[in-house]
Amino acid sequence: MAKAKRRYVCQACGSEASRWQGQCDDCGEWNTLAEEASATVFEMKHHLRSGGRSVELSGLDSDIKLPERASTGIAEFDRALGGGLVPGSATLLGGDPGIGKSTLLLQAAANLARRGLSVAYISGEEAVDQVRLRARRLGLGDAPVQLASATSVRDILTTISQGAPPALLVIDSIQTMHSDLIEGAPGTVSQVRASAQELIRFAKERGSALMLVGHVTKDGTIAGPRVLEHMVDTVLAFEGERSHQYRILRASKNRFGGTDEIGVFAMQEEGLAEVGNPSALFLTDRAEQVTGATVFPALEGTRPVLVEIQALVVRLSSGATPRRAVVGWDSGRLAMILAVLEARCGLSFSTAEVYLNIAGGYRISDPAADLAVAAALVSALSERPLPSDAVLFGEVALSGEIRPVAHAALRLKESAKLGFSRALVPPSVKAQSGVSTQEFRTLAQLVDHMLGRN
Repeated sequence: MAKAKRRYVCQACGSEASRWQGQCDDCGEWNTLAEEASATVFEMKHHLRSGGRSVELSGLDSDIKLPERASTGIAEFDRALGGGLVPGSATLLGGDPGIGKSTLLLQAAANLARRGLSVAYISGEEAVDQVRLRARRLGLGDAPVQLASATSVRDILTTISQGAPPALLVIDSIQTMHSDLIEGAPGTVSQVRASAQELIRFAKERGSALMLVGHVTKDGTIAGPRVLEHMVDTVLAFEGERSHQYRILRASKNRFGGTDEIGVFAMQEEGLAEVGNPSALFLTDRAEQVTGATVFPALEGTRPVLVEIQALVVRLSSGATPRRAVVGWDSGRLAMILAVLEARCGLSFSTAEVYLNIAGGYRISDPAADLAVAAALVSALSERPLPSDAVLFGEVALSGEIRPVAHAALRLKESAKLGFSRALVPPSVKAQSGVSTQEFRTLAQLVDHMLGRN
């Protein structure tokens, strides 16, 4: 006999509860439990070992065929994808509103359509005429892209199932899609999960490359259930500040390629333009030596990017509590570097305000930036500039030791391309053509060198 069951689903994490409560037990968020469609549960007993079908098992040594890829015509987009679009794959693209997600996908769709591939662009947020106006503004009005404005997953799949499946199917966005198999408003956990599952199943069965646009929450994570990121093959994040020109496309998951690869774009009037030399975006004019500024060769996947680290130290005359302000770096790591400079190098920052900024709005998570940050702080404190033709990289331990980091040769090679002739590095780093190295075993040795103590 069938019995009805009420359930409450957390709109933040997707967990279910049998009754409403103010706080979700799993994620700790408040007022996120919402009642969704009642599920009909049929109580029946069955044997798991009967009634199923056997599946084929194969060994790890079986022959495999690498997936064929279709280039989007945008080299930076292909880099983040791992080489291009894979037929039958599902990709989730997330980013802040107005960052350029729809513009990027429209440019990629137009490039593929102009090469003779069938492309379907389904917008659930804009009318067809709005998409056409954007395409004309970008100079893509003549591309044979098939447009539609719809939010019903059943209608979309019925339409694109007529005839040959499209090579690329763009859904903008998944939070606006609605499946009539599930009750509830679009954007709820159950609707997002069910709609994505139906679209991904179609892509896998028919060999279409599926691109899903995802909204993000106020903390920058993709809205909807976390299971959505597990369902897709690739997760891309489109990052950037509206006040800055550049945009970074970063892969956090890729079943067909490497993760942490990035593509760099510049937002212009005619759309997103590729940036072949990203380091030029994040380096300021260094004709004159400036205190508190160092250059760090960061590594994003396999691509080195040179960024400028800026520090400012202001001595306080009163007994006010000094501030520690950080933009683009981990504030906890800054506190660690300041503690090492005080305990191991004899410098005092306790009565000074410290400001640290990564130029161009760039964000760094590479621990190799420790040495460059420490040098920028010492330079700002002593008002002694570092040579404008020098780069720094190395990880600083709590003991004050400077530890080696990965891919030192790649960092030096990129530095030489941009005209830097020297590098302050940890021990055992081999010099590259055009770049001389100066090794430091401890942070105290670097401080002594900068202050002229040796």
